[in-house]
Amino acid sequence: MPIKNNQVLILDNVCKRFGGVVAADEVSFALASGQVRGLIGPNGSGKTTVLNIISGICEADPGSVIFDGVNITKRPSHVRARMGIARTFQHPRLLKRCDIRTNLFLGVDLANMKEKSSLFSKKANQSLEEILETAGLKISMGDSISSLSYGQQKLFEIVRAILTNPKVVLLDEPAAGLNTKEMERVKELIDIAVRNNAAVLLVEHSMDLVMNLCNIITVLNFGRTIAEGIPEKIQSNEAVIEAYLGKGRHA
Repeated sequence: MPIKNNQVLILDNVCKRFGGVVAADEVSFALASGQVRGLIGPNGSGKTTVLNIISGICEADPGSVIFDGVNITKRPSHVRARMGIARTFQHPRLLKRCDIRTNLFLGVDLANMKEKSSLFSKKANQSLEEILETAGLKISMGDSISSLSYGQQKLFEIVRAILTNPKVVLLDEPAAGLNTKEMERVKELIDIAVRNNAAVLLVEHSMDLVMNLCNIITVLNFGRTIAEGIPEKIQSNEAVIEAYLGKGRHA
């Protein structure tokens, strides 16, 4: 797959099988800087598996992952994180025994390791206050991370990902379990990432969020790409409607 100037990450015919289960079947797409790409599909369609392959949690069987012009298919997850791939999870993965400050500054420390000028490097305190305000997080740094509600923890994880000054942000169902106000906060945080020229890959079941945020959408079913295009085309795509609603939708 040829690399275009603004493409920061490319998946080329990525496959993954777990025994007899095909979780990803020749999945190919590219992420461009400053773009939000949606990755949607029914439960079990392979969306999280694709995120795991990109972030290095699991390895592609055949297929390649190219990041910033470098083949990272065999590189471990911590190396990919230092290179500029950040992600969140369906259920927040935080250091439960540590305070909020320790959890938060894991993101800042990772950005510093990359030795790049960052929105957060020279005016870290001011920028940190701004992004926490955007997330609606009025928190005390010395409090336990467990003092945050589930919704706050999900927002916190997005904040931490953005603080790494990433080139790519992988978001795995960031709005799941959130109320309407918290979902609005998710949108605002994604806008911050885009303004800082990050490429965002959004896995999400909230179609309102996907259709309002994404420039382009890839649809998976049984691990295979069944459609790709702008939101308006995806909404009317027969294969997508059938995958979500089944063949008997007109009954």
